Amino acid sequence: MTKAEIVNEIADKTGLDKVEALTTVEAFMNSVKNSLARDENVYLRGFGSFIVKERAEKTGRNISKNTTIIIPAHNIPSFKPAKTFVDKVKKNVKVK
Repeated sequence: MTKAEIVNEIADKTGLDKVEALTTVEAFMNSVKNSLARDENVYLRGFGSFIVKERAEKTGRNISKNTTIIIPAHNIPSFKPAKTFVDKVKKNVKVK
């Protein structure tokens, strides 16, 4: 599902026009991004958590130059789904 499809679905279900729905979706995404940039986690009960994880410093390899490099410690955004969300997705798995 793309952002445009999400906007269309929100517009259909809420009666908002697409411009208002797009503004709302983008405001939500900006709020989450700005919170994570400030090292603040975002918790949405029943949906999941957007959290900041810290990656430790590690040694990597540049295979094109055959050299070893140090990758410094850094933070990355991560999403952890809520248990109810995971359970709902598990129930809809189709076996091939």
